[in-house]
Amino acid sequence: MTERRRTTERRGQRVSNLFGMTLREAPGEIEAASHGLLLRAGYIRQLAAGIYSYLPLAWRSLRKIEQILREELDRIGGQEMSMPVVHPAELWQATGRWYDIDDTMARFVDRRGRDMLLAMTHEEAVAFHTATEIPSYRQLPALVYQIQTKFRDELRSRGGLIRVREFLMKDSYSLDRDPDGLQVQYDAHYEAYGRIGQRCGLPLTAVQSDVGMMGGKVAHEFMYVSPIGEDSLALCDSCGYSANREVADFEIEPLEGEPAELERVHTPEARTIAELAEMLDISPERTAKMVFYVGMFAADDDNPADAAPAKREKLVAAIVRGDMEANAIRTQQLSGALELRPAQEEEIAATGMVPGFASPVGIDPDAAVFIVDRFVAESPNLVLGANEVDFHLLNVCCGRDYEPHAVGAVAAAADGYPCAECGTPLRIARGIEVGNIFQLGTKYSEGLDARFTDEDGVEQPVWMGSYGIGLGRLLACVAEEHRDDGGLMLPVSVAPYEVSLVALARSDEAFAEAESLYETLLDAGIEVLFDDRRDQSPGVKFKDADLRGLPVRLIVGEKSIAAGGAEMALRTGGEREIVPMADVAARVRTELDAMAEALLP
Repeated sequence: MTERRRTTERRGQRVSNLFGMTLREAPGEIEAASHGLLLRAGYIRQLAAGIYSYLPLAWRSLRKIEQILREELDRIGGQEMSMPVVHPAELWQATGRWYDIDDTMARFVDRRGRDMLLAMTHEEAVAFHTATEIPSYRQLPALVYQIQTKFRDELRSRGGLIRVREFLMKDSYSLDRDPDGLQVQYDAHYEAYGRIGQRCGLPLTAVQSDVGMMGGKVAHEFMYVSPIGEDSLALCDSCGYSANREVADFEIEPLEGEPAELERVHTPEARTIAELAEMLDISPERTAKMVFYVGMFAADDDNPADAAPAKREKLVAAIVRGDMEANAIRTQQLSGALELRPAQEEEIAATGMVPGFASPVGIDPDAAVFIVDRFVAESPNLVLGANEVDFHLLNVCCGRDYEPHAVGAVAAAADGYPCAECGTPLRIARGIEVGNIFQLGTKYSEGLDARFTDEDGVEQPVWMGSYGIGLGRLLACVAEEHRDDGGLMLPVSVAPYEVSLVALARSDEAFAEAESLYETLLDAGIEVLFDDRRDQSPGVKFKDADLRGLPVRLIVGEKSIAAGGAEMALRTGGEREIVPMADVAARVRTELDAMAEALLP
């Protein structure tokens, strides 16, 4: 019996010795419902800020998510491998990211005095190995992936598993001989991510996104739309256009009119666009405003090959219409800055511009990098500051009164702006990034000399793609999506166990019936969490079962036995029913199969 129990309980667990207690209240500050429920249900525990331990229930759920990821990656030709989390700095120096990434990257020096880092992602490592393992076009295309712990020293962790410092990630990397091959593997990942979301019971929305620190030119994020999300998304419910607000396009008509003469006017105490528009009796769209950043730029100076690239700071001014907001990502791209930070008033004043009443008119063009939104450039006679407290300029025209360094789509999309694809008003929603896909091109292969020989004997750089999914964040989003006031309601594909078996027996005979059903279910290949505690009330057991959120609940006690068997109910609700003991395993299997079938793409 002892050996048999060891075998069957790999699929089952007794609550009496489960590692992970339920909590009546969540400890500390909770920013997301999923965070509180995962704590209260005994899935996770915090070890430090942004660093969590996965207790046995969460670890089983993550293992199931891992298996879904493996199946979908293998389906599109992936080969699983494992790479170190500790990297030598020279790999990242070769691609420049050692110098470009801020303190989010955890750097250290080993006992031999070598610069090292904890990997945030593995593009450099893959390119390094590709240089030796892909000598010829005959080895292409290829796709490798891993599921591994990563570390990013986030400035502010939040939402439990939604933004953490240490996390479990699936990262895959495609290797191709040309852009066409890269596109094929990119499209395959796009479809695989959709299947992964569906199999996990999580609705994902793919949106166009900025490439960020990864580089390349094309990227998509797979978002779980939720009011607790950190990202803003621009969505068109008519044509399906979707993009992160950082890169979303929209179309509005520029303002019309013949350029008028520049005029200086007194505007006392008009420090906001609303106050200015009211004072001048104009609409906010007839005004313009400046948003200031300090950009970090690569210096032009020559440096030794082994030295960090020299950098310099310069003021960057984004100019948008007064009724719009500036998009920092687009501003950075158009300015050519490596990074931006908000400017301080003294940094603005040092250029001759007056904070609150600033304008590029009459300012030395070299004092700042002026990035002008296309709707400002195309609209004459706007109101801008006069670089004097309590004064503004009327009829400012870009190109006549000042010269921009760059003109582009600087204004951020907003609710109701017309979709660039079909003209329907856009909807702005919040979202949580669960996964991302990037077309990297040859940035990393060229940096680390990952080349292959083509049919003509000519060396060519490998074309790379990078694709990530955060497993803990995915679990948190599933918990956010599948819950009620009582606790979690996890899909069968993600739930740590399939059945919560609750023994309410007072007599030894009735308890033996619950024990026997537990063994029967395990023999039938069903995963069971068996609440065998005899010192807890029915109310406590029911609350714990609801908190943990397993798909099926079975109750065995004197009342159910007298009624003819075990009481069965689904966590998602519906009628409770008494199922004869001999039929329970088959009946449960039918319900579980139906749940699993409903999640298949």
